[in-house]
Amino acid sequence: MAKIAHEKWDTYQNVFDDFTLRNIFRLESQGHFVELESTVSMGKEANTFSARCLDGTYVIIKIYRLETCDFNRLYDYIKYDPRYQGLRRQRRKIIFAWCQREYRNLLKLREAGVRVPKPIAFLNNVLVMEQIDDGKEVAPKLKDSYIDNPQEMTDKIINLMIMMYQKAGLIHGDLSAYNILNMNQEPVIIDVSQSMPLDAQTSADLLARDIKNMIIFFKKLGIVVDEEDLHKKITGK
Repeated sequence: MAKIAHEKWDTYQNVFDDFTLRNIFRLESQGHFVELESTVSMGKEANTFSARCLDGTYVIIKIYRLETCDFNRLYDYIKYDPRYQGLRRQRRKIIFAWCQREYRNLLKLREAGVRVPKPIAFLNNVLVMEQIDDGKEVAPKLKDSYIDNPQEMTDKIINLMIMMYQKAGLIHGDLSAYNILNMNQEPVIIDVSQSMPLDAQTSADLLARDIKNMIIFFKKLGIVVDEEDLHKKITGK
């Protein structure tokens, strides 16, 4: 089984229950990684860890908690996604669908040319994906990083938002400086499990929220962006 020091890992909000451990073992046995090494982040619904691969590179293991996540929040998002209509309101099925949804969204975004981590594999509540790093350290979140050129960073983020909408047909749904990494002054969008297709009932509201969140961040950088103009750029309307 993947090398996990239980006395160390079991303290992290019941992530490593027996079911999750079996999923980790199966993914490890498929050759996706050889050892979990460190905690990257502890989120509301999932925790992420860095794992070493056989070739010395690293991947991210994202584990959706089965018991302590906000199940109602997950269901409130996914029930409006046309791709998951008819999904029964059952905790484990919703969590598994949420994990699959992030994998599918990452694939779709990469195919559209959007900078996101490469999805590698998923099994039930465990997702394996590319670790965004410089060969040594995981890229910091935008909110925690130094930005060399605020106008250039703003333009790059806006371009990613346009590509998400116009090429991938998705809206992030929770975009902020917390969900964008700064990899050597290149923005990389993460946490796309809640991303919605354009035909979802809630898509317009989610886009409006993403725009407002990013305008607030741009203002902190000293860059003023008009809300209506940004909406037109993203939608092409």
